[in-house]
Amino acid sequence: MAFRKRNIALTRSPSGEDTSASPSSPSPVPTPVRPPPGVRPSPIDGRLTTSTGTPSLDGVLAGHAGLPLGNSILIGESGTTDYAGALLRFYAAEGVVQGHKVHVVGMGEVWGRELPGIAEDKEDRRKEGKERAEKMKIAWRYEGLGQFESARGAPTPNRSPSQVEGAHGEVAAVFCHTFDLARRLTLPVGTAINYVPIPRTSSPFPAILQGIQRQLASTPPNTIHRLVIPSLLSPAIYPPISSHPSSVLQFLHALRALLRQYPTRLTAIITLPLSLYPRTAGLVRWMEILSDGVLELSPFPYSHMQTLATSAGTTKDEEKPQGMLAVHKLPVFHEKGGGGGADGLGEDLAFTLSRRKFVIAKFSLPPLEGDREAQEEAGREMSGGNAMPRKEELEF
Repeated sequence: MAFRKRNIALTRSPSGEDTSASPSSPSPVPTPVRPPPGVRPSPIDGRLTTSTGTPSLDGVLAGHAGLPLGNSILIGESGTTDYAGALLRFYAAEGVVQGHKVHVVGMGEVWGRELPGIAEDKEDRRKEGKERAEKMKIAWRYEGLGQFESARGAPTPNRSPSQVEGAHGEVAAVFCHTFDLARRLTLPVGTAINYVPIPRTSSPFPAILQGIQRQLASTPPNTIHRLVIPSLLSPAIYPPISSHPSSVLQFLHALRALLRQYPTRLTAIITLPLSLYPRTAGLVRWMEILSDGVLELSPFPYSHMQTLATSAGTTKDEEKPQGMLAVHKLPVFHEKGGGGGADGLGEDLAFTLSRRKFVIAKFSLPPLEGDREAQEEAGREMSGGNAMPRKEELEF
């Protein structure tokens, strides 16, 4: 009679294998892979997207609620203003806060020092004031008891600006921050911005592409890169040979190939002065073809802005639009992955750059000065239909 335990297998397990696990034990459930900070799946087709730093601009991008990774946007602006530069600063500041690697072409450290800082939440400040007032009402012994109870627990970990506490205590990442142009962003010690110089002797584009490609190859695979190119082909930054079609079109074609090579790690936003290179030129049309998204900013003349400011259809607290935004092309806009949830796509859009933020909204003309009925109708709509009826409506 053999004395042998029934729960021990007869076969010998190979060397290096863990024998503590029972054959009948279920296989471990694989933990889901979380995307990098500042990245989330699109609500339409699940592709990874990142924020441009401007919530209203994220809402325009074909319903993806962000810029899909591996895509680029070309923003043209007419006139001598620099509204597109504000969008670039929001885009770069969002990358710095999220821990992304930001590459700025043709600008120095002065440009990086002007990045907007994170805006203070008025609700948080109001909540802190209420808590301080409640704490003053509590007796000193109860307040000391609360400090004793909190001292017994584990210390609260320090959270970065990209993390907020959820309703159940879990830490949720912030996808798009709210920035304030009146504040300045404090750059990290390691400086997440790579300033790419432009050589003035020959075509600068091959050196720019080689530097970006080296950065992509030398960083970990989960590092997100943002390419910022302000005022492309501007004579103040680029040499004259850059505006030749064989130079700039090869650069955009190679950049498009680089974006497709790293579809989950790289995005790019480029601005173009349309006063020097109008959209009627064939070169600009080819540049738009090689870009995934094309937007155009058309600022209002000063006389038109004064008319809007003094119009009877505008209120005191209403922000006056400063120009029109035209959407000529959107990234990933097709029958499967775009267009379903685009905010205001196909309608007239206007933009407003205030002292603190950049807002894109639907544009509607105010009623005329002498059109009294239209003014009363607009006031009735703003008050939710609770305005007093007219005299003619009361007669019967």
